[in-house]
Amino acid sequence: MSKIILTGDRPTGRLHVGHYVGSLKRRVELQNSGEYDKIYIMIADAQALTDNADNPEKVRENIIEVALDYLACGIDPEKSTILIQSQIPELTELSFYYMNLVTVSRLQRNPTVKSEIKMRNFEASIPVGFFTYPISQAADITAFQATTVPAGEDQMPMLEQTKEIVHKFNSVYGEALTEPNILLPDNEACLRLPGIDGKAKMSKSLGNCIYLAEEPDEVKKKIMSMYTDPDHIKITDPGKLEGNTVFTYLDAFSKPEHFERYLPEYANLDELKEHYTRGGLGDVKVKKFLNNVMQEELEPIRNRRHEYEKDIAYVYDILKKGSEEAEAVAAQTLTAVKNAMKINYFEDKELIAKHIAKYQK
Repeated sequence: MSKIILTGDRPTGRLHVGHYVGSLKRRVELQNSGEYDKIYIMIADAQALTDNADNPEKVRENIIEVALDYLACGIDPEKSTILIQSQIPELTELSFYYMNLVTVSRLQRNPTVKSEIKMRNFEASIPVGFFTYPISQAADITAFQATTVPAGEDQMPMLEQTKEIVHKFNSVYGEALTEPNILLPDNEACLRLPGIDGKAKMSKSLGNCIYLAEEPDEVKKKIMSMYTDPDHIKITDPGKLEGNTVFTYLDAFSKPEHFERYLPEYANLDELKEHYTRGGLGDVKVKKFLNNVMQEELEPIRNRRHEYEKDIAYVYDILKKGSEEAEAVAAQTLTAVKNAMKINYFEDKELIAKHIAKYQK
């Protein structure tokens, strides 16, 4: 069986470091591992429109931003297929058929849907397209027969729903769809990177992000304003690590070699944490170290982005070719689905012959 990855992002803004540690960095590693036969990376513009229907220009403008961030992070169009969701009409038809396999009450119980509805204040007026996002996502995944979906833990309920749809379809119509598995980040700190305010997951809509494309001065400004321990007022005060955004980011980004370069008085992050918790280490010093770490990580990404920005026509060509290739694959899956459901009327020679025999005796 082929090993196939499907993953992607909503183009509602530039991508941020939460996307990077949560999925983008891992995608590049998987892409370069040679372990997968095919990798599809989707710019999910159709899904983004489900809660931005009154502002389509926001989605339209950010497709190129997301594509540039992908390429800047190291996504290679020779190894991965980058596609735009709305350019694959087969996905809509698959979603329509899958809707018959899911109940309204099951969608209402989906924890990811519930939390997203609450965050967007949709309780009284939920757009149907947004409400049925788990079904649309199942179409995205199964259209390419994906075996693996790299995602954060907040997406686990969505993947479970996809598995349920696949199981239901295969049980009713026969084995036509592939059941996917989620691939979580291997660094626990990357599972749910908080925003710089420390209050929630990093989110474009909450304005608490560090964007991949931001210039060094802006990145530093945001790091120096990060939430830490509100009770760590004096340097001599013992500090808490739990809920301390700076240390969460260090868990996600720092490596032993960073200490050799920027903070040689400490051998590793454990020593830094120990000093902070016993007192005698100020927040400013830790934030300056984090800034050095993140600037080192983000500089090559920024530089690659600037190079791609010089040839936007080439970037659009990548998206067009990727979408065309993806549509051809999705069309094959849709044909298999319609064959299994026996709604392939004009290709079903036995059905035609039976009706000819019945009515033309």
